[in-house]
Amino acid sequence: MEHKDSFTEGKIAGPLMRFALPVLLAMCLQSLYGAVDLLVVGQFGTAAEVSAVATGSQMMQLVTTVFTGLAMGTTIVLGQMIGGGRKKEAGDVIGSSICLFLSLAVAVTILMFIIAIPFAHLMQTPEEAFSQTLSYVRICSGGIVFIVAYNVLGSIFRGIGDSKTPLLTVAIACVFNIAGDLFFVGALHMRAAGAALATVLAQAISVVISIMIIRKKGLPFSFGRENVRFCKRHIHRMVKNGVPIALQDSLVALSFLVINSIVNSLGVIFSAGVGVAEKVCAFIMLVPMSFSQSLSAFVAQNVGAGNYTRAKKSMEYAMGMSIVAGVILAYIAYFHGSLLGSIFTKDHEVIMASADYLKAYAIDTLMVSFLFCFVGYFNGCGYTTFVMIQGLAGAFLVRIPISWFMSRLPETNLFKIGLATPASTIVGMTLCIVYFFVTSRKAD
Repeated sequence: MEHKDSFTEGKIAGPLMRFALPVLLAMCLQSLYGAVDLLVVGQFGTAAEVSAVATGSQMMQLVTTVFTGLAMGTTIVLGQMIGGGRKKEAGDVIGSSICLFLSLAVAVTILMFIIAIPFAHLMQTPEEAFSQTLSYVRICSGGIVFIVAYNVLGSIFRGIGDSKTPLLTVAIACVFNIAGDLFFVGALHMRAAGAALATVLAQAISVVISIMIIRKKGLPFSFGRENVRFCKRHIHRMVKNGVPIALQDSLVALSFLVINSIVNSLGVIFSAGVGVAEKVCAFIMLVPMSFSQSLSAFVAQNVGAGNYTRAKKSMEYAMGMSIVAGVILAYIAYFHGSLLGSIFTKDHEVIMASADYLKAYAIDTLMVSFLFCFVGYFNGCGYTTFVMIQGLAGAFLVRIPISWFMSRLPETNLFKIGLATPASTIVGMTLCIVYFFVTSRKAD
């Protein structure tokens, strides 16, 4: 498997952009999984059904977030080894990763079936959406092994500098997901259960295609069955890098679940409005998120090669490119939120509620263009514990308290509640700036 661009020498902007663009497109298509579920259900169903898919997908997103963070440990370790020229060990890293994540997938699948009902109660799911929320969560939980496999395969491709293959596989799977939603929800009227079934089948297809591509193209180092074993040394390194990211991302996602619970207590319109807005936000945040993931791989290889100045420079380029898109997206979200909301539902009250929430997210869009690039840089350097600390500080010391306070105000609305998110981002950015200068002095 050949790669034209070198991460460790030559120009920075071009290779970084060419790597980040497929990551962005792949993440965009992956976001379509949940978005298409909500869009189709919104066109064929009621506000209660929209609420069920929104709440259920939030619960499943927490699971996905955990495994995405853990898989980043594979990307970092693999990237550092390739950057340092230690390709012989790369096969063992992948083999250990397969063993680790397969075990975790089985355990989490069982756990999700057990906690589905109490979790839905904890989320204060509206009564009229409760049974459909359970159906969505339980069906999606049956496909957790595919969620895990997709994220591990994606982390491997990014670790070796290949961002185009994940784009291809998720594009094909997305087509199947759209077709599945139209068939199960539109034609068979299976509502939330049909949306979940379409998602699981699409993820399974994505995994099968990824494995076929690996078998056909091969990897830039030797890999066979003998590599598939629990290697304590490699698992320790992956866990050391991946757990702080997973913990931070999952607890931040949990903070959004808490906010979702707060909003659910205000009624089905607010619940559905936030659900619609979150799907729109998933796309708005894709540009900074794609640069964050790309930087993790780009910086990891340069750190492995000892190119620390180049690693810092790549972060600066990423920030510049990210903020350009951030300004455009912030404008659209703030001034045209109702238009974006109408894509997912026909209910006028839900549309207006989602537009209120999007105004707050528009403010956040500008700041995360910098914050997410800092996070990608620190992850690539292996400073994942700090990334966890700053994320948790913003989520639990700022986002949740402000959301709760705003929800208790007389005549509150989703714009006031949504302001908690940019407030937490300000805290995260401040911590990142301070930590960057501290670590830069040590490196110098």
